[in-house]
Amino acid sequence: MEQELGLTTLFNDYLAGLGNAILSLFRITPEHPLRPWENWIVMELLVVALLVVLIAILRIRLSIDKPGKLQHIFELLHGFFVDTIEQVGIHHGEKYLPYIGTIFIFILSMNLIGIIPAFESPTMAPWVPAGLAVVTFVYFNAAGFSSHGIKYPAQFAGPVRFPSPIATVAIILFMLPIEIVSVLIRPLSLTVRLYGNMFAGEQVTTVFRTGLGLPVFIATVVKLVMPVVFMVLHMFVALVQAYVFTLLTTIYIAIATSHEH
Repeated sequence: MEQELGLTTLFNDYLAGLGNAILSLFRITPEHPLRPWENWIVMELLVVALLVVLIAILRIRLSIDKPGKLQHIFELLHGFFVDTIEQVGIHHGEKYLPYIGTIFIFILSMNLIGIIPAFESPTMAPWVPAGLAVVTFVYFNAAGFSSHGIKYPAQFAGPVRFPSPIATVAIILFMLPIEIVSVLIRPLSLTVRLYGNMFAGEQVTTVFRTGLGLPVFIATVVKLVMPVVFMVLHMFVALVQAYVFTLLTTIYIAIATSHEH
């Protein structure tokens, strides 16, 4: 069993019954019934709660005449998402803006919360990136069906057609498994990329924090200096990985809804 964070300990001490009840709804049997809450679940719930509070504060302070700093930040993010959607080339992309913006802010918040002492990034657990990837998979396919109707699966047959019916059938049979596999592999790609980078970054930071295998003097210097360096690196990786996940999501939506394809 992984070492519990302080907040996770509180959940397990006082809300173990609730945790077991929620897991039972999904027919999941916890490995440790007396302590069903895991760090990644608690951290993810914390991020959700913090974002809800943040959005509530933002909504109260919205102003056309005197926008505050928080409003300016979110307006910059909105402009960034709009530009990204336009550059990718999604038709009527404004309808997908809420999901694209939400997934970026949610992933970035989960990545960054690990910088705070006594907390850790829930994206270091494979289940969190996997869940986000599955939701994204469902979303861009739903967008494809919404845009094309029942003709959406025809995309998997490829765009190339020949005058000869035999050649057309042959190219369809050739392209169909390739296109289906390429679509099905996308959730795995999203999961591995986000989880691998966040987990690796945290492990490297942990090694330098503890000074494992280094002489005492060097280890002391490393413990004092390197955490600052790796904190900056962690912030950079957190931002990049949130952007990459969001950009790939936007590209997948563009492919699914493209009428040219």
